[in-house]
Amino acid sequence: MEWTGARYADAPTVELTIWIDSSAEHVWGVVTALEGLPALSDELQAIEWCDGATTPEVGARFVGHSEHTAIGTWSTTSTIVECAAPTALAWAVGDPDDPAAVWRFSLERVDGGTWLTYRAQLGPGRSGLTPAIEKMPDKEQQIVFGRLREFEAGISRTLSGIKERAEAICG
Repeated sequence: MEWTGARYADAPTVELTIWIDSSAEHVWGVVTALEGLPALSDELQAIEWCDGATTPEVGARFVGHSEHTAIGTWSTTSTIVECAAPTALAWAVGDPDDPAAVWRFSLERVDGGTWLTYRAQLGPGRSGLTPAIEKMPDKEQQIVFGRLREFEAGISRTLSGIKERAEAICG
């Protein structure tokens, strides 16, 4: 991936795709079990549904509890902004109209299996990076690049875990 010159205000993204030898329905079942994502992440520690929700649907909210060695611990509320079984699931972190980040899974059925894409977009709303960028505006591109690299590593790990789970379901 190439991010040279990426500025936060441009809502830069990172996206990875993996082939899963399992049906889109099986992959969808793994993807939409959001409570299982923390086991596949170094940063995300737990997910708690809000307001009685138990599964993803547009408008449902959940709190994600995260931890990072350089940042500490924090919690954010996310809102499901897209849920189209079995092709797309997305959530906005913070204000859905001005999110700190948007995370999205896309599933594509092909030849008895599924291409699963996981995408993360920074911004355009304020996030944990905003104070660092404001404090060191001359280092914005390095800050954004560093965070996108972390997202890339996390996305890769999560995709591998989803692949393992979905293929185990398939048998």
